[in-house]
Amino acid sequence: MTSASPLVGLPADTYENHGFLFHSLGDKYVRAVAEVSKCTPLMIPAMIDAVHLDQLLDPFDGILMTGAVSNVHPPHYGEEPTADHEPYDHARDAMTLKLIRAVIDRGIPLFCICRGFQELNVVLGGSLEAELQKGEGRLDHRAPKSDDTDVRYAPTHAVKITKGGMLERIIGKSETMVNSIHRQGVKKLAPGLNAEAVAPDGIIEAVSVKGARAFAFGTQWHPEYKAAKNPDSVKLFTAFGDAVRAHNRDRASTTFNKQRYA
Repeated sequence: MTSASPLVGLPADTYENHGFLFHSLGDKYVRAVAEVSKCTPLMIPAMIDAVHLDQLLDPFDGILMTGAVSNVHPPHYGEEPTADHEPYDHARDAMTLKLIRAVIDRGIPLFCICRGFQELNVVLGGSLEAELQKGEGRLDHRAPKSDDTDVRYAPTHAVKITKGGMLERIIGKSETMVNSIHRQGVKKLAPGLNAEAVAPDGIIEAVSVKGARAFAFGTQWHPEYKAAKNPDSVKLFTAFGDAVRAHNRDRASTTFNKQRYA
C-alpha cells in the first residue's frame, strides 16, 4: 500500500551555540514541501559519521536540498578558500556532497535550491564563483538590504528559460522573474547538468541533471518563499511532489511483486 503522504528528506544546516552543535532547518522549506508538494518533510541531521547513507535513504521518496547562509568549502571544487568564500558549514558539506550522489544514483527525486543548487554543481564536477557583484558586468545578486522579508525575497531580475527544457515544460514560460539572494554562482557548469535558465549577466539560475532517472532539478533562486502564493513555485513544487508520489508508488509496486512471487 502506498503512503498517503510520502517522506521528503531535507538535510540540516549546523551552527554552534554555547559550545553545543545544533542542526536546523528553515520553516519556508518544510512548509513548501508540506503545503504545495503535499508530502511529509523530515529533517536529515548533518552527521555522516554516525549514519549509514543507504539505510538512511531507504524511507525517503524525495530529497530537497535547501539554501543556507554558508557556502560549499572551495577545496571541494579544487580552489583555495578566501574570505570571499566564507562562511562554511563543514558538517553539512560532509553529508550533502555524498547524499546528492547517492540520491541521483538511486533515482530518488531531487530538488536543489540555492546552496543545494551549488552543491549539485560541485558534486557533478562543476565549480563556483564567489562574490558575483565584484565581477565585470555582473548584477548584484545579493538580497536587498531590508528587515522586511517580502522586500528581500521579492523578484528582482528576469531569467531566460531554455527552449524545450525541463523548466519550460513545468512552468510553460520562456522567461520569468525570480528573486536573487546569493553571493556565489556557477563558475563552470558541471558536465552532467543542463542549463535551464540564465540571468541577464550570464549567471546560470536553474539546472537539470542529464539522463536522470527521476525529477532532478535545481534553482539558484528561492521558489520556496511563500511558495503557495507564487504560480511558478506552485508548478515547481507540484511537479516535485508528483515525482515523489510516483517514486513511492513504484517502490510499493516493486515490494508487492517481490513478496507475491517470493
